[in-house]
Amino acid sequence: MTRTLFYTATTLDGFLATDDDSLDWLFVQEQEEGGALDYASFIAGVGAVCMGATTYEWLVRHLADGGSGEPGGAAGDGGWPYSVPCWVFTHRDLPRVEGADLRFVQGDVEPVWQQMAAAAGDRDVWVVGGGGLAAAFAEAGRLDRLLLSIAPVTLGSGRPLFPRPFDLRLVETGRNGAFLCATYDVVGPRPAPDRVG
Repeated sequence: MTRTLFYTATTLDGFLATDDDSLDWLFVQEQEEGGALDYASFIAGVGAVCMGATTYEWLVRHLADGGSGEPGGAAGDGGWPYSVPCWVFTHRDLPRVEGADLRFVQGDVEPVWQQMAAAAGDRDVWVVGGGGLAAAFAEAGRLDRLLLSIAPVTLGSGRPLFPRPFDLRLVETGRNGAFLCATYDVVGPRPAPDRVG
């Protein structure tokens, strides 16, 4: 059965990137191949990916600069990092990456999730980023799990990990180099607090 996963690295105070979308804090962290939440093991089980426009633009800029990292924490060769179909949620025209299997979409996540799940087959769907898109999948009941590599750094502000109130259930923890690795099931939206008076 296809699961939808938000696999990402985050700071200890819950940010995916700085206010200006820098990931410099991430790529200086020690990480071990084959350790907890190892990228190579994770991506082997992924059959489709999706991302928001900001994540996509970060990747395009990074590729143009000849960079070798990507938001999931993996090191690549400077080419498009995904061999599976990629859906990009956007409200504006974005440049295409030659050779990448891209589908630019907008609107509700449900019909797009149906397409992604069909493409993924018996593998998983990965919400690459950002946090707002992952939360939209959760609100639609289509996000199963968060897989977080938590770096020992705080930013104070930036792009939030998950900008909606949700209850999660801790499934597993581990360590990979500098990272605390934690896997959570998505339980559901947090109920509104009772108001007194």
